[in-house]
Amino acid sequence: MKITLRIDEEIVKKVRKIAIDKNTTLTAMVRHYLTSIASKDSAARKADADKLMETFEKVSRDMGPRTWTREELYDRPRCVHGR
Repeated sequence: MKITLRIDEEIVKKVRKIAIDKNTTLTAMVRHYLTSIASKDSAARKADADKLMETFEKVSRDMGPRTWTREELYDRPRCVHGR
């Protein structure tokens, strides 16, 4: 995929010099940077999901067998506020 960016010419010149010093190209540096951001984001989401699952495991309790049905929960008189 091609992407068009508007970047100050002086910045591009400086970064191209840095790329030459690192024996790479400006394009390769941008590609590497974007890839690293995407990887870190995925890793952060996985770490958050792992923490959440760990919390669920810590706070979950066995409530014993269910002795009610869904219908029983909703089979109750309606409460009308203010009437």
